[in-house]
Amino acid sequence: MDYRKKKKTDLRALSIQWASPMQTIFRSDIFQDRVIIVTGGGSGIGLRTARELLMLHGTVVIAGRKAEKLQAARDFMLTENPDAHTRLIAHTCNIRNEDEVRNLCARVVSQCGRIDCLVNNAGGQFPSKAEEITLKGWQAVIETNLTGTFLMSREVFRQSMETHGGAIVNVIADISHGFPMMAHTGAARAGVENLTRSLANEWGRAGVRVNSVAPGIIQSSGIDTYEPRFRDFVLSMGRYNQANRLGSEAEVAAAILYLLTPAAAFITGETLKVDGGASIYTPIYPPVEHERNSAFDGQ
Repeated sequence: MDYRKKKKTDLRALSIQWASPMQTIFRSDIFQDRVIIVTGGGSGIGLRTARELLMLHGTVVIAGRKAEKLQAARDFMLTENPDAHTRLIAHTCNIRNEDEVRNLCARVVSQCGRIDCLVNNAGGQFPSKAEEITLKGWQAVIETNLTGTFLMSREVFRQSMETHGGAIVNVIADISHGFPMMAHTGAARAGVENLTRSLANEWGRAGVRVNSVAPGIIQSSGIDTYEPRFRDFVLSMGRYNQANRLGSEAEVAAAILYLLTPAAAFITGETLKVDGGASIYTPIYPPVEHERNSAFDGQ
């Protein structure tokens, strides 16, 4: 059964979700003079990450397939940072398309001089039993989550980081127990985790660090794309981790930003799990209900 929701994203509803003021734990100028590409930067974790990077004086490029979504995100981010017009760029790009990826990176280098950081956040999947996934559906998820991540990483390295160094963070998922009902994305994300280690080995010579962040179940706008029955199931999963709740977009963004900062200069080839302990779940010592781990929502 395909649990995908056919309804289009309501950008007006998303703007309400974004409307809360944002705070950060990082020094206010830590990304000053840094150029950062965030794929999938128009919504969810990508948008939350891009907002914080912009607030911390980074030059931020948000990339995605839908111009309307990117424009809405850019407009909102500029209401938070009205003096940041020259530091916020939106470019459409299908990361599955090699030419579009190459052109995106070339435009950023032309406009900004270099690329210091890349957040490979763009991805897509749909819930389905493995035996019901079509070849077309399988290939679409693999090409977006794995091939797209490779193409973006390769091009920022070729066009900038091989000369200037930099940091790459790949956003994957908690795959420690497999990924039932999403075998396609589990396979792709496992591939990205291995790719992370491979690139960290190969590109360390150029001063490039490559790490991954593996979110657990996050209270993100992406959940709203699922059919109500599956969405409700996902929202109930907070009881299966030691925090006894879902994670927040701000908690994932904080992990991503940390790995991009100089504080993580001695960290490469690693995967940072942001899952409330879901990956260490055991029936021998199951989580219990409590309210002693409050979410960091950055508000």
